[in-house]
Amino acid sequence: MRLLALCACALLGLQLFFAVRIASMQWLDPQSTAFERSQAWQILKNRGSLRWKQQWRDDAGISTQLKRAVIASEDDSFSTHDGLDWVALEKAWARNAKAEDRATQNAAASSKNAKPPKVVGGSTITQQLAKNLFLSGERTLLRKSQELVLTLLLEKLLGKQRILEIYLNSVEWGEGVFGAEAAAQHYFRKSAANLSAYEAARLVVMLPRPRYFEKLPNSDYLSTRALVIVGRMGDARLPGKTP
Repeated sequence: MRLLALCACALLGLQLFFAVRIASMQWLDPQSTAFERSQAWQILKNRGSLRWKQQWRDDAGISTQLKRAVIASEDDSFSTHDGLDWVALEKAWARNAKAEDRATQNAAASSKNAKPPKVVGGSTITQQLAKNLFLSGERTLLRKSQELVLTLLLEKLLGKQRILEIYLNSVEWGEGVFGAEAAAQHYFRKSAANLSAYEAARLVVMLPRPRYFEKLPNSDYLSTRALVIVGRMGDARLPGKTP
C-alpha cells in the first residue's frame, strides 16, 4: 500500500510539474521540445555535426495564410473543439479496424509474413503539440493517456491562439528545420509573415513527412495537394485571443 501511495504521489507530482510548465508558457516561449531534442541527438549522431534552423516568431509575425492552411489540413475543427476531435478519432478507429482486418486476412491467405497495417491517427493540433513538447514517439496506452492529460492542460491553461503559435514555431519542416520562420526562409527565402496562400499550403502538405518531402521539392504530389488545401483555406476558422 505504501508503494502504491508513493507511485500515486509521484504521478500526481509529475502532472503538477507539467501543469506549471504549461502555465509558464503563457508568458515564456519554450526554448525546445522533447521531439526537437530527440531529433538534434539523431542528427548529431548521424552527421557528427548539428545543422539547426529555428527562429521564434510571435503570432503577428506568422502569415495568416499559414494559420489557415494548417487548420484546413491538420485540424479543421481546431477553433471549436476542446482539444480532442471525437468525430475524427471515431473515423480513425474505424479505418484502423478495417486495416487490421485486411492485414489478418492477407496473413491467413499468404504463407509469408504480411506487412503490418498502417495506423491512421486522429490527433488534433493540440494533441500533436502535447506529444512534441513533452513525450516520446512510442505508441503505448500509458503514453496516450499522458498525451490526453497534457492536451486538456494545454487547452485549459493557454488557449487556442497561443497553442497554434507554439505549434507553428516548433513543428518540424525538414532535417534540423523547425518552426514557420525557418521553413519560410529555407524553402522560399522569405519571412513567415509574407508567405502566400500557395506557399503556406505547400509547407503544410509537408508536415506528415517533412524530411521525405525536403528531398523532393518538385514533387507533383506537393503541388496538387497544395492546390486542394488552398481551396479549403477560406473555410478555416482562426482562433481568437482568449481560451
